[in-house]
Parts: sequence; structure tokens; C-alpha cells
Amino acid sequence: MIIVTGTIESSEESIEAIKGAIAELEQATRAEEGCIDYVFSVELSRPDCIRIAEKWASKEALMAHMGQPHMATFQQAIAEHPPKSLDLKFFEAEETSLG
Repeated sequence: MIIVTGTIESSEESIEAIKGAIAELEQATRAEEGCIDYVFSVELSRPDCIRIAEKWASKEALMAHMGQPHMATFQQAIAEHPPKSLDLKFFEAEETSLG
């Protein structure tokens, strides 16, 4: 499994402007083969910061996602409202039980 975590630091105004693109991206991505979970969340204590959390069945599924039309639409929205910073981290993980 591939885990992606990230942050987008921006302005509250820019985040408001791209919320529609994010909602469309989330909905379309969740329907993709290999997507286990995909969510963007605005931090309650930092309304200028978006947290990204993704789970993918494989690297191949994640790479296929990068080429989807809805990803291009989102990238265009980000380009129109450039963030102060964007940080993504990718991890290979294995699900386990603590019990």
C-alpha cells in the first residue's frame, strides 16, 4: 500500500477559490481503481493550511491517478491560485493489527 501525506499552505481566499476543484478531485479520485482513501481537509486551527491524506493499493494505481483529467483540472486551479508551499511525502506501508 502507498500512503501519501501532504500539506498545502496558502491563503484562506485561495483555499476558498479552489474548494470546488478539490471536491471534484476527491469525488473522481475515490472512484479510481486502486484508490483506498483520498481526502483534503482544512485545519481547524490554521484555515490557511490544507492536509492531504491518500491511500493507494499500489504505486501503479497512484501513477495512473497522476495522469487522470481530474488531476489536470486540479493542477490548473492550483496554478491559478499558487500556494505559499506544497509538501508531499510518499510511503510504502503494510497494514497491521495492534491487537
